Amino acid sequence: MAKKTAVLALNPVNGYGLFNYLENFYEHKIPYKVFAVATSTHIKTNSGIQIEADDVIANLKGHAADYDALIFACGDATPVFAQHAGEKHNQDMLAVIKEFADASKLMIGHCAAAMYFEMSGAASGKKFAIHPLAKAALSKNTALDDKTSIDGNFYTAQCEHDVAALMPAILKALK
Repeated sequence: MAKKTAVLALNPVNGYGLFNYLENFYEHKIPYKVFAVATSTHIKTNSGIQIEADDVIANLKGHAADYDALIFACGDATPVFAQHAGEKHNQDMLAVIKEFADASKLMIGHCAAAMYFEMSGAASGKKFAIHPLAKAALSKNTALDDKTSIDGNFYTAQCEHDVAALMPAILKALK
């Protein structure tokens, strides 16, 4: 039986990256639930397309045992996060990331995912593929120039266009 995944969708989320995960999970019968990192399930992509998530991040707290993997679907929300880091939904996201990592779940993401993995306290001493503009943000982990990286239970892609190259390893891990 395929492993169940929780997908974090920032607001705004990178639609290309998010839909790459979701389409592959759908095609390979991997169950998933999308959680908006927001106060409502109504979010948008970075190109302005409105989407409806299944639930909000607050309702994922305390439920790592219900899932096998956490997917971090990055977006243009990093500057927005910087402006609103103290807001409950952003603090809930960091707590959820830490909770899943502490439970040794598969941790999968692209773009600035490694930055949030580190910021939450979920990772130290790992090697991550990360967007070139976010490399300087890592201090406890190693930022690679590689398009993809797998280090233990952490699967990262440098940007949304590299998710496809990482997808075969993700699918293998989730089946």
